[in-house]
Amino acid sequence: MDRMIIHGGAPLCGTVDLSGSKNAALPIMMAAVLTDEPLIIRNVPRLRDVSTAMELLAGLGVATRWTGDHDVELHARVLTSHEAPYELVKTMRASFVALGPLLARSGRARVSTPGGCAIGARPVNLHIAGIRALGARIQMRNGYVEAHAGALSGARIWLDNPSVGATENILMAAVRARGRSVIENAAREPEVQNLAGLLNAMGAKIEGAGTHVIEIEGVDRLHGADYRVIPDRIEAGSLMVAAAITGGDLTIGGAPVAELAAVIIKLREAGAEITPLEGGLRITRSGPLRPVELRTLPHPGFPTDLQAQMMALLTQAAGTSVITETIFENRFMHAQELMRMGADIVMKGSTAVVRGPTRLSGAPVMATDLRASMSLILAGLVADNTTEVSRVYHLDRGYEALDRKLSSVGARIERVAD
Repeated sequence: MDRMIIHGGAPLCGTVDLSGSKNAALPIMMAAVLTDEPLIIRNVPRLRDVSTAMELLAGLGVATRWTGDHDVELHARVLTSHEAPYELVKTMRASFVALGPLLARSGRARVSTPGGCAIGARPVNLHIAGIRALGARIQMRNGYVEAHAGALSGARIWLDNPSVGATENILMAAVRARGRSVIENAAREPEVQNLAGLLNAMGAKIEGAGTHVIEIEGVDRLHGADYRVIPDRIEAGSLMVAAAITGGDLTIGGAPVAELAAVIIKLREAGAEITPLEGGLRITRSGPLRPVELRTLPHPGFPTDLQAQMMALLTQAAGTSVITETIFENRFMHAQELMRMGADIVMKGSTAVVRGPTRLSGAPVMATDLRASMSLILAGLVADNTTEVSRVYHLDRGYEALDRKLSSVGARIERVAD
C-alpha cells in the first residue's frame, strides 16, 4: 500500500493544468449503455474509479478501450449482462447510476447497493422512488436492487433533496421513457449539466439542466457521440487551497471560474488573491490568512467535496473559523488526523470550530476517504518536519497524478510503495 511523504514549508509557484472531472466522467461513461453505437469520451482522467467503471461496463458486455492518453471509446453493441455486482459497486458509489441506463436499454437491471467513501449513509431511496415513478417494478433482495419494466413511461418526479446521483440515474432512465418526464428539485451541479449535454448529443431531448426543474421528452433510441468531460472543479478548488495555504503563486489552467464562484468568495474572505484569466485563474497570497464561516450546500453553494481542504487551510488562519457540514453526517473524520498534527479543532455535531493559527507538526496520518486524503496532503505542505499519509488509494480514486502535479510547482512530495 503506497504512502505519500511530504516535507513542508515550500510555497507552490508555477502553472498546473486540471484533469477531467471524475464526478462528470463516471455517469457519462454509464450512458454508453443507452445506445448500441460507439461513444467517444474525451478528457477522461486516469483514475482508479475510472478503471472500476470500465471493468463494470466490460462485465455488461460493453467493449472498452483507451484510444489516447485521456480518450475512451465505449461500444455497447450487445449487452451480455444486466448486473452491476457487489464487488465493483462497493468500491465506487457512482456505479449505482448503472441502474437507470440498464433498465432503459434492456428492461431489467440488478445493481448492488453501493459503497464508496465512508462519509455517511447516502441512501438510494431517491433513486428508487424516481425510477419506480417511471413505471419500473423494484424490489430489494440479498443486497441488490432488482428492477424490471416492459416499457418506462414519463412521469413528474419530486426529489426530497437535490441528489446528484438520483438526478443522473432518473435522467438516464427518462430519456428512453415514453412521453414527457419532469424532475423537480433536481441537482444543479455542473456534472449533471455535462451528462445532460452528452445525452442531448446522443439524440435526447432535455431542457433545464442546471436549474431545479429538468424536462425530458423521451425518444425511441439514442445514437453514438463524441463528447468532452468538463475540467474537475474539485481538483481546481483543492489546488487553489494548496496555493493559499502555502502562500504561493499558482496559475491553474482550465479552472472553471464560474462554477467555482462560492469557493472563490470564501478563499478571498480568507485572504487569497484570485484573478480570473483566459482559460483559468491565478491565485496568490501575500498577507496572513483570516478566519471564515463556512457552510456546505448543494451547488451553487460551497461544495462538500472541498470542506476537508478548507479545514486544513483554516488551521492557519488567525482567529476562530466555523464550518457547518449539511450534506454528509460523517464528513469530519479528517479532523482527528489534523488534530494529531497539532490542529485546534472542536466538533459539535455537524459543526467544527477551528482555532488558529496553529503550528502543525509532521506525523504519520491515515486517510479515511478521498477528500480527507487531500486535506492531509495540504496540512503536510505547511507542517514542520515530515508528514506520512497512508492509505492513499483513496487519493487515487479522485486525483490524477497528484504527487507529480504538486512536485512540478515546488512541493516536496514523493510517493513511496510499502
